[in-house]
Amino acid sequence: MVYPMKNYLLLCLTLFAFAVNAQQGLRVNEAVMNPSDIINDGAIELQVLGGTPPYTYKWSNQETPLSSNKAVGLTEGIEYSVTVTDSKGVSVTKSYKVKTQAITEVFNGVMTPAVGALGSVLFWDPFAAIGIYDPIAYADVKLVATPGWSASVEDRFVLKKWLKPEGAQVKKGDEIAVVSRDNGADETVVATVNGELKYLVQEGKAIYNFENAEHVIAQGAHFLAEIKYDEPRPLLHPNGDPVTKPIPFIVIWLVFGALFFTIRMGFINIRGFRHSLDLAKGKYDDPNAPGQVTHFQALATAVSGTVGLGNIAGVAVAVSVGGAGATFWMIVCGLLGMSSKFVECTLGVKYRNILPDGRVFGGPMNYLRYGLEKRNMNGLGKVLASVFAVLAIGASFGGGNMFQANQSFEQLAGQFPVLTGNGFWFGIVTAILVGVVIIGGIRSIAKVTERIVPLMAGIYVLAALVVIIMNIQNLGAAFGAIYDGAFSPSALKGGVIGVLVVGFQRAAFSNEAGVGSAAIAHSAAKTNHPPSEGFVALLEPFIDTVVVCTLTALVLVFTGMHEVEGMAGAQLTSDAFGSQISWFPYVLGIAVFLFAFSTMISWSYYGMRAWTYLFGKSTKSEMTYKLFFLVFIVIGASVSLGAVLDFSDMMILAMSFPNIIGLYIMSGEVKADLANYWQKLKANELFKKQKVVKD
Repeated sequence: MVYPMKNYLLLCLTLFAFAVNAQQGLRVNEAVMNPSDIINDGAIELQVLGGTPPYTYKWSNQETPLSSNKAVGLTEGIEYSVTVTDSKGVSVTKSYKVKTQAITEVFNGVMTPAVGALGSVLFWDPFAAIGIYDPIAYADVKLVATPGWSASVEDRFVLKKWLKPEGAQVKKGDEIAVVSRDNGADETVVATVNGELKYLVQEGKAIYNFENAEHVIAQGAHFLAEIKYDEPRPLLHPNGDPVTKPIPFIVIWLVFGALFFTIRMGFINIRGFRHSLDLAKGKYDDPNAPGQVTHFQALATAVSGTVGLGNIAGVAVAVSVGGAGATFWMIVCGLLGMSSKFVECTLGVKYRNILPDGRVFGGPMNYLRYGLEKRNMNGLGKVLASVFAVLAIGASFGGGNMFQANQSFEQLAGQFPVLTGNGFWFGIVTAILVGVVIIGGIRSIAKVTERIVPLMAGIYVLAALVVIIMNIQNLGAAFGAIYDGAFSPSALKGGVIGVLVVGFQRAAFSNEAGVGSAAIAHSAAKTNHPPSEGFVALLEPFIDTVVVCTLTALVLVFTGMHEVEGMAGAQLTSDAFGSQISWFPYVLGIAVFLFAFSTMISWSYYGMRAWTYLFGKSTKSEMTYKLFFLVFIVIGASVSLGAVLDFSDMMILAMSFPNIIGLYIMSGEVKADLANYWQKLKANELFKKQKVVKD
């Protein structure tokens, strides 16, 4: 009995020694490169010696394929790991860091972990954490695409012949069909995975015809077959990590809040819509009411802060990722968000302070502090108000300033090459234009936004309607694609939950309902009745999401551009318009600048009010903030800041945490004020402009 044990131990030691020697024999040489001062262009290339090829490379960077020995597009100053494995399973793990060589790369490298930390809070998935939802995206079937097809191809593909019977078990590499096309030779289609074959097209029928509107618009019309897996397979990133479709906490927070306020206020988003239009038209404008701007000017200022690049680039990303069905859920979220705006803007007016010189100080800082103080929650109120103010200042410099300047320059430089390389001067000119407006305060801002917002929104809406009318024959197919995509999307789009989350996320991020920013602008409105401004404010998500975002999505769907993958959001929207109106991308470039310009002037006011809450209400304090704001415009336009912009953009979303906590606590108060307002409206006790009757 002892002898066999000795042999066993000897065998174990031999195998262990072999493994150690094998690992020592697998050597990795690396070349770590930083080719320029541009951020996120680092590269690492490996040379593997020893072991038994072929090798696989498991990079921590998800965009690098398992087969690639070179990772590109890396962030300088951030550590990346790679595990190299040979064909016999011997592996070695290495870590590398691309050295920074420019101050922008240092900032970007420092802020990237901060973005990850803030993102881990905002985009944490509570349902996955407690095990009631699996965030990994699975595919039940593998769709077989038509060879040679692309979203822009102008050709007709016909299923000439099936080479395998329907229901057959096929293996990867098996020839399954022959496809003919008008502008090319016949091609044989092979199975890409093992499984059960199912026909999607019959022999002799067209798979895809570019002249058929239903084919152009329908999601996945170019697939000719599907192969059903024996069991669902997780979708994978190029590096082998599973693709996840989480339900972000920030989306739950915003949408649940919107749903709560909709029910709590008795569906004010529907019941109050007609009255909100009357208020915006000026029918109830009392010239002697306290405040600085009219209802419409307050609305225009707040809308200018939300209608922007998110409506152009963000929607394109949402539709390309979530499919046409994301449009439906965007609309639903926009309608719910109207109630959040009503509550926060009603409180914004109710708890505002008006100084003897006429300046108005209002918004979440005031109602969080003084509204909770009235409920003996003084400590909580001060903390929430201060946190909100800090976040609002950061958001104004980043998402409301640098991000807008940066992205508008990129868009304009893409259409007007003469601007390329002149970001600094673009920033100087933009800062001067913004400075001329914001030095004059909210009255000046309101006068500009009440002209710019209708103009830019009118141009964009008109162009979108023109594109839709030009493709009116696609109406049925487009709405069919939206309906099917909303309620029966493919696993590739994350299923119903995945598409719903993408749509809700885009709408919540775009209209900022629940964020509290709009309450700062609306607090300056001339009114004696706080709920009246809440009514005006509920129009914002309708304009921003239900109208502008939806029109962008419809243009993408009607033109079939929602099928295009791998293209930046703003460029995708531009190409969709350009496919129908050749010169419109130039107009869109200018519109993007106007969107960004109006957003900057609105956010300058939001940030200034947060600044004065923390640092005093003197005109000197206001001027200090304005000068900082103008400097950041130049920085944003002239420097690539990457993660700095991402972090500051996230701060806008983070503002919703302290804000919605306060809204929940004070929702009963708003409901009572609303009931009182309705009573006065029905009794005709509110100021109303009289119609002038001509003799």
